[in-house]
Amino acid sequence: MVSTTVSAYDVAAAVLDPELRVVTIGDLGVLRDVTVDGAHVTVTVTPTYSGCPAMDVIRSDIRRALAGAGYDDVEIVTRLRPAWSTDQISPAGREKLAAAGIAPPGPSRGPVALTFRVRCPHCGSPDTEELSRFGSTACKALWRCRACTEPFDHVKAY
Repeated sequence: MVSTTVSAYDVAAAVLDPELRVVTIGDLGVLRDVTVDGAHVTVTVTPTYSGCPAMDVIRSDIRRALAGAGYDDVEIVTRLRPAWSTDQISPAGREKLAAAGIAPPGPSRGPVALTFRVRCPHCGSPDTEELSRFGSTACKALWRCRACTEPFDHVKAY
């Protein structure tokens, strides 16, 4: 039986990102659209990049969450255009990342994303350095704060 109190959009938007477990696909802007036509639900998602290995898990988690809310006929459409950008991370998503010790990305406006200053999510200092362009996932880089000496992940802007 379909839930009458929770919309299909709200259910899908609440699915956690499998790599950044503190934010949802709604927070990240990966969820583009949800339409309901009778018993059929179409969910449109855009991966953070075309080869994102987390998409299989995201699709599975969307199906599981919607089934738990009574939506059994679910189609998931992947759209690559317009491409996802870190500008689509919601303000709440940025706050959740920072609260978890992950530096959120700055704006990526323009043809090339430039990072001039990454603030430490632990102490707020701008005196930071990139240790490795490659972090625990393809979406993150490893940074360290020179002020408090703590390492942290930084979500790459693109």
